[in-house]
Amino acid sequence: MTTPITLRAAAEDQATRLPVLLARAEQLAGAVLWGAHGRRRAGVGDDFWQYRPSQQGDSRRMIDHRRSAMGDQEFVREREWQIAQSVMLWVDQGASMRFTSDKSLPQKADRARLLALALAIMLLRGGERVGLTGTALPARSGNAQVLRLAEMFCQDDETDYSPPEHRAMIPHARAVFVSDFMGDMEGVTTALTKAADRGVRGIIYHLLDPTEEAFPFTGRTIFESIGGTLSHETLKANDLKGRYLERLAARKAELQRLCTLTGWQYGLHHTDASPQSALLWLYAALDARAGVAA
Repeated sequence: MTTPITLRAAAEDQATRLPVLLARAEQLAGAVLWGAHGRRRAGVGDDFWQYRPSQQGDSRRMIDHRRSAMGDQEFVREREWQIAQSVMLWVDQGASMRFTSDKSLPQKADRARLLALALAIMLLRGGERVGLTGTALPARSGNAQVLRLAEMFCQDDETDYSPPEHRAMIPHARAVFVSDFMGDMEGVTTALTKAADRGVRGIIYHLLDPTEEAFPFTGRTIFESIGGTLSHETLKANDLKGRYLERLAARKAELQRLCTLTGWQYGLHHTDASPQSALLWLYAALDARAGVAA
């Protein structure tokens, strides 16, 4: 039951985290890349992009006679495509994302929020529309959307594992899902299938703590979920390592298979790795045509 005291504590915690998240995301976005995502291609617009040699099928009106007069070949003046793209974000807010194996490492949730918000800043400054999957925050353009996104990212979910939100997907938009994907795969399958049915393509960004890859546990160990709903005690944790690593490898393979089937991309990131390289990969991957692994 939520009391005024607990509600106030939660509000104060959010108010404390919000400016820190905003500042770090702004700094990260600025350190990686500035520019207009997805707009450097020919299309309908007002700004000049490039000259190219004329081709069969080009109308005479497309010929730039001043540029063509400089040589023996006719050239077409192309304009830059300026139709804003919508990018829908889903960042796992579940309790499992609040895990970190070392005080020197960020929680998975902190890294996920930082990357998602920095990516949103870059996209919004490039003239795109960014929002959240679902109905809580529709895709919009402008700097004010950054603050709205940051406020939403600072809200925790008390359930151990949160399935991706697949409602209100904009047809033919792009999407980015960031999670540890430790929960039931049914929700992920449903979300990507519904997205693909609406022509939405995107990225599954698999975010893990390095301990979740190495499984360094030995002897008597008690494993508990962050939300407190799951607990398992073993006297020989090292006996579980092989089976755990097999299941983790199977989960990665399933995510990659699902991405292949739906036209999405799969990326993997560990919280001890550089957030700059992760953001650069995400930013570039939104324009990629084929699936790749980070």
